[in-house]
Formats: sequence, structure tokens, C-alpha cells
Amino acid sequence: MHKAGVKKFPYYVGVNSLAELATKDDKVCVLNILGNESKAVTPTSHEYSGGNVVFGTGPGRSGQALETKLGPIPVYNSIKEARAKGLKFNTAVIYLPPSGVKDGVAEVVRQNPDLKKVIILTEKVSIKDARTIRAICQANGIDVFGGNCLGVADAWNKVRIGGALGGNKPEESLVKGSIAIFSNSGNFTTTIATYLLTKGWGTTTSISSGKDVYIHFSPAEFFHALDNDDRSKGAIIYAEPGGYYEHGLEINKPTVACVVGRWKAKLTKACGHAGSLAGSGDDARAKEKWFMDYFGVKDIYTPENPVFSKKGAVVTNIAHIPDALTKVMELNKIKPDFEPKGDLSLKCWFGNSQGLKLPKELDALVVKAIEPYAEQIEIISKQLGAQYPRQSMKDASGATMMDAKTQLTKVYNVSLLDCSKKSLEENLVFSLIKDYPDEYGRTLANLAFNVYVNMHGDAALIAADAAREAESSPNTALASAIAIIGKGRVKHAVNEASLLLELFQHSGLQNATDKFDSAKILKGLTAEQKELFTEKTPHSAIRIPQSEGDKSVFIKFVKEAAGGKPSSDALLAAIWMTLGWSALMRRKISKSTIINLPWYSRIFSAFVAASVDSSKHEKDKFCGVRSQEIIEKWSFTETAFLALIGRKPTADELFEFSMLLGLLISNGPGTISAQGCKGGVSADGPEDPTRVQINKAFIGFLTHTGFAHGGNGYEAIAFLIDRFKDKNLKSPADKKHGLNLKAIADEYAKWYGKYKAKEKAAGNIEYMKVPCVNHPVFKGKAVNYDPRERFVNSLFEEKGIYNVFFDFYHNLVQTLFDNKVSENVYCVNIDAVIAVILLKMVWEPFKAGKISEKEVETAAFTTFLFGRMIGCAAEIDDHINRGRNMDTRTPASSCSFVG
Repeated sequence: MHKAGVKKFPYYVGVNSLAELATKDDKVCVLNILGNESKAVTPTSHEYSGGNVVFGTGPGRSGQALETKLGPIPVYNSIKEARAKGLKFNTAVIYLPPSGVKDGVAEVVRQNPDLKKVIILTEKVSIKDARTIRAICQANGIDVFGGNCLGVADAWNKVRIGGALGGNKPEESLVKGSIAIFSNSGNFTTTIATYLLTKGWGTTTSISSGKDVYIHFSPAEFFHALDNDDRSKGAIIYAEPGGYYEHGLEINKPTVACVVGRWKAKLTKACGHAGSLAGSGDDARAKEKWFMDYFGVKDIYTPENPVFSKKGAVVTNIAHIPDALTKVMELNKIKPDFEPKGDLSLKCWFGNSQGLKLPKELDALVVKAIEPYAEQIEIISKQLGAQYPRQSMKDASGATMMDAKTQLTKVYNVSLLDCSKKSLEENLVFSLIKDYPDEYGRTLANLAFNVYVNMHGDAALIAADAAREAESSPNTALASAIAIIGKGRVKHAVNEASLLLELFQHSGLQNATDKFDSAKILKGLTAEQKELFTEKTPHSAIRIPQSEGDKSVFIKFVKEAAGGKPSSDALLAAIWMTLGWSALMRRKISKSTIINLPWYSRIFSAFVAASVDSSKHEKDKFCGVRSQEIIEKWSFTETAFLALIGRKPTADELFEFSMLLGLLISNGPGTISAQGCKGGVSADGPEDPTRVQINKAFIGFLTHTGFAHGGNGYEAIAFLIDRFKDKNLKSPADKKHGLNLKAIADEYAKWYGKYKAKEKAAGNIEYMKVPCVNHPVFKGKAVNYDPRERFVNSLFEEKGIYNVFFDFYHNLVQTLFDNKVSENVYCVNIDAVIAVILLKMVWEPFKAGKISEKEVETAAFTTFLFGRMIGCAAEIDDHINRGRNMDTRTPASSCSFVG
């Protein structure tokens, strides 16, 4: 029915004032009251409204109840059953599935002649059903709201019907005021109400209209009811693309329209609400224009360009609504409802810049959270380091990822191409700390690695020698040595790292090189703790100059704690606490990781040390170089080169060697080597990290490398030696070598073509393959290539570095194709790069008979192991922190028997 003087619609509209929309007189029935969504929000609505839900329905649920603080809400099988009990209501809230909404509405209308309102929260009701619902309700004098809405609420009456407007505490956002809200978005209805508080505006009635294709209570009805509500002095309307509901409106009170979704203009499928798909002329820009015409403005309101009129303003950002509304209301001489409450500045309860120095405008200020969150955050803040959820990590990794298309791998989101520009020591630190060290960090890392390279008389070296004497492969010999670098070998350093962590974890120290007064911590040390840091033998293996040691809080601390005589283990622990502390504070690494860094460090040293036999380990020399010189002046990359080649590298060789090691770091978690080390962790049970034998995990990596995986470069060196040993090649670095590489390649390609054809004709599928070509990277393409090899080639060209063996390989893959031996141009893979770089370095001493062919081949395999230990260290640490016990096993159902 219509009031006298009230606008008449060509259809039924029962609500003529917003004040009538949600009142204390409204009694509610909820259909599907025990559904998941209703159970979560109906109790709050009921309690906020003073108990407005009379009953709910749920087929087969009769006799059950929904508990609330005001008492249980009874549940019946049907409306008919509840009505028979004498229960009365005038409003129905619908939580039924889309297919059941029409029948649910029909039932409630048929069974209740007193029904005046239906609120549909269900999303994606079909257009056909929506029309039927509309027709039924129009014929019976019933207003419909929704679908896909969050209901309605009134801050004056303190009533909420349906949905979750205002969230769990509606009284905090639905504050009595003078502004009405109509919004296509349910959540933004609450957000807008909250934002308005920051300028002192409260609300009257808030309507979540929903944004299904069919909106039953539209903006036209809203503005009609707004005109007849003396409480409402102005309004906010939030509109999304799609539909003409906002077209041709009669707006008589000051209004701010927020139109969003310009980005949806080109969509052909609804994204978000089902009805927010624009057709012809109803996209966001069109709706902006409609509202600008209503308000007589020419542009969108922004703080930088505040365009508004007495009638209203148009915004495209909800954060601009409060300011725009205040400006519009000022022109109408209407003041805010109360003093502003809060503001819209970003209030971060957490903050972590990950050590980056950000501009002031980007460096968000962390503020104390409201209770009870502040207390919870304080507890969480005391939890040190990264903490990861446990999950199966069999074929997964948080450390490495290979792009299946490009075959390029990233380690902690850094491409191997970038890793290859770093040194061995930098990449080893990065593999565990997830940050590259600065210059001081590199100095400390080199010291930590090099000090343990000379293993004169060490049992680990004796084990490796025994393996070599038994003609074991290089990886097996190394595994023999690494087996000796067990927990007992490093327990003192690990214990001291653990003690340093315990002493400093809540000290406020953020970076180990910050200015920090540790006097209080030092004073609190027990005699037993001081003894732990003190050297028991006359001389410590690690000596750190005063100028370097004083830069680190931890190194300085252990020196002072030990009375100037710290043990090597204490200094090793202090070095790694220095390197890892900032990452720990920024939650990039875990407590388990930082405590075990000395163990990883000793293993890295042993890899290089045990790659040469005991004759190269003299009491004070390693590979003929004084140990003290190596410790004080050499980088670990230079030491690794010395172990392989027997001399210090030139600048170009150091560049080539570092690059090569960086490119070998990883091929992702699916590689055999990665699976080997991950299996080693899995078998120990990472859910108790203290039980994981880190050296055993490295042995898993080593046992999962071999002549096919890692040793392919080994084969390539033998192949290249065969091609060039009688060619009078003097210097592989000289571009003017005088050799006809194409002819050498052509000669081999023709021979190989005949050999391959003969073997295939004989039915032999196990014929000899050309080493290091046809790696399946871009299989099926006319030209196949390894991106890592391309990267190396371009860098060599850029730096003017020439390698005759590299040049030969490029000639070879082309010649194999030209002679129809291959169907496409094979790629030269990364194993070939290992071979050509190493062979170039040793060619002259090899030709002179100073190095044997076997030594050259061993160096190639070992180079692969040096590079791959970086990636496997990252995999081991990642699996310890994330993995589950025995998670690398394959279920029996996935295994098969071959007879």
C-alpha cells in the first residue's frame, strides 16, 4: 500500500521509508537455519536485534535448535509445522541452495499470509527462478531483497536481518547517524559504514542489495524510501558494472556514488558477483556518467581533484567516500553526527622490510594492535625465526624450482644465471641463509671454509683415500669422507651456536654488525658457559684479527667470554651467527638452520679437502700452498680450484670457474641428486630436526650422482681428448689456433653416422652416444639448445674469452645435422660446458704430461659435485624445515612388478 503523497511505482513497493525496513516489530523465520552460513551469522543477528528470530526450518531437523546467548532458536521441518505451533513472523530469510530458493519462497508465501519481507542471501539464483519469485511476491504484496545479499540493518533500531552486516560485532560499525547505505557488495556495506566513522558520520539503514543478475530491491526503491526517512540526511550508493538499475534515478538527498569495476569492461564472463558482467552501455564508465549527470559534476572526485556539488559526488575508490561525503554535506550545511573516530591510515600490526631500506612513504609504521590481538601478536613476536607448516616434500621444494618450459632453475627465487655471477663462497652462504653476504660476510665465510680444508692426518681423509684406492668413483670417495663429518665432529660448535642463540634471542639485536652493548649478557654468564667458549689446547685453529672480529657482536662476545682465548668451535659458531642473524630476525631462516650452520660449514670444507688425496695435505700446506696463506688471503673458490687443478686460478679462470659452479647448483627438486639428499632427510624424520644427520643427507646426494648424472662431463673430456690429442693444439684460449674445427667435426660426424647406422641395423639400441649433446631441453624444435650454455657463450663473447673446445662443440652439433646424423640441431648441454672449461685450464700441463687423463676426468666430475652441493644444501635445509617423516617413499599402489 502507498502513503498519501508518496511516489507510486508501476509495481508493488511495501517499504516506503527506510525506517520501516528493519524494525523491532519484525519477526524472522530462517530457512535452512542450520546450514553452515546461517549457523555462523544468525546467532549474532538474533542477539544484536534483541531476539528477532522466532524459528528456523530444516527438513528432518525438527526438534533441534540453534544455540544463541539469548537462548535456543527452535528448528522445525517446515513452515507449516511451525505455524501449527502458533509461531508468527513477517520476514523470511532464505539460506537455501540456488535450486531450492524458488520453492522455499513459494512455501513461505503460501503458508504465511502475514509475510511482508523476503530476504534472499543465496547466490546465483537463476534468472528464470528470480522472475517467478518476483511474480509470486508482487502478487501477494511482499517486498523481496537480494539475491546474493548480506541482508539489511538499522543502526537506530539496532536490528539486523539476514547476513552478516557489521560482522561479529555490528555495534562497532553500525553506529547511529544520518547516512543511509545501499551497496551491491555485502562486505563493502560494512566497510563503508566503518570508513564513515573516520569523518564523524554514522548510519541509519544499511542495505546489501546483492549483485545477482536480478536485483529485487533496487536503487529506485532505495531512493524512494530515503526521501521518506527523516532520519537520513544523505546517502552512499556503491555500484558495480552490469544492469540498468542505476539509470534514470530520482535522487533528492545529498549522495556520494562509488562506482567500481572499470577493469571488468572487457570481460566475457562474470568475475565476482554473477550480475557484475556489463553488457551494452552498462559498464562502470557508463554508470559513472549517469551519476555525474545526476549530480551536475564533470569529473570523478579524488583528494587531488575534489569535484563535487550540493547534490553529490562520484568516486571510484571507497577510501575517498568519507572525504567526498563531508564536502558535499558542508555545501548543504549539514554537520557530521559526532567527532571522528579513527582514521584511514594504514595501521600495520606486523611489519618486515626483509632488511631493505625503503623510502619513508613505503616503510609502513607498525602500530600496537587492539586487544585481544596485541597480546597474541606479542607472543608470536617472541617466536624466533621462520616456522613452516609440515607437508610431504617428495617432489616439492621451498628452495628450488625449475621452469619446465625454459629449463632454467631458480634458487630462493634467484635464477641460476644470476647465481653464476657469484662466487662459490657467496652461493654456499646463500644456499642456507637466503641472502648473499656483504664484503665482511664473504671474509668471514672464506675464513670459516678455508680453515678446515687442510685435513692432514684426519680419519675422513683416510676413508676417502681408501675408497679411491678401491677404484671407487669421485662421488663415492667423497661420501666416505663426509660420513666422518658427523654430529660428534661438530657438536661443540653446534652447542655453542645454540648457547649464543639462547643468550641473544630476546636481546633486541637485529643485525650482528650493529652497535650493541652485550655487557649485561656477558655479566650473566655462568663459569660453565664461559668454559664452553674457551680453547682447551694451546692454539686455536681460527684466528680472527682484532679489526675484523670487533665488527661482529658475536665474535667480540665469545672472545670476551673466553678471556681472549676462544676455541675454534666458539669462533666458528660466532662466525655463522654473524652471517645468519639478520636472516633469523627477519624470519627468513629457522632456529634449527642457524644452529646447524657450523655443521654445514665443516661439510663444505670437507668436500674440497677430500677431493684430493692425503699426499696433498701436509702439516702446514694444502696442495703445496701454505695453509696460513690460504686461510688469510684466499677465497674458497680459489681453494676449490687449487684442489682440482693444482694451482691458483688467473682472473679469467676464476670468473669461468665461479660461473660454472653457479650454473650447476640445481635442476630443481626432481633431479636424482636432489631426491637423494631429500630421501636422506626423510628417512631420519625431519619432524624432529635434531635427529636428522645432515652429513648423511649429503651422502644421499653423493650416492645419487654418477657417470650419467654428473659424470657426463667426465665422458666429454675423454671425447675431446680423443679428438685433439694429435692435433698439435698449443693454447685452447688462442683464437688463432690454426685448426680446421669444421673438418675435425665433419670427420667425426661421418664416422659416427656410419657407426650409428651399422649398430641400428644390427638391432643394437645400446650404441654409443655423443657425450653432452641432445639433452632434451627443447626436444622437437629445429634447433635445440640449453639456455645455460647459451648464457655462458654470450658471457664469453662479451668478455672476449675464447675456448677452442667450446667452438668445436658448436661446430659438431651443426655438422651432425648437416650430415643427416641428427634430425635437428642438437644442443650443447651444461655438462659440455664443464668439460670445455676444465680441459682448457689443464690442456697445457696435460700435453706436457704433468696431469693424467684420469685426473682431468676426475676434476670434471668433482666440479659438478662442488656446484651441486650448493643446491643440495638448500634442499636439505628446506626439507628439514618443511618435510614429514618418510615423505619421499612411493606408495605400494604406485609401484609395479615387471616379470
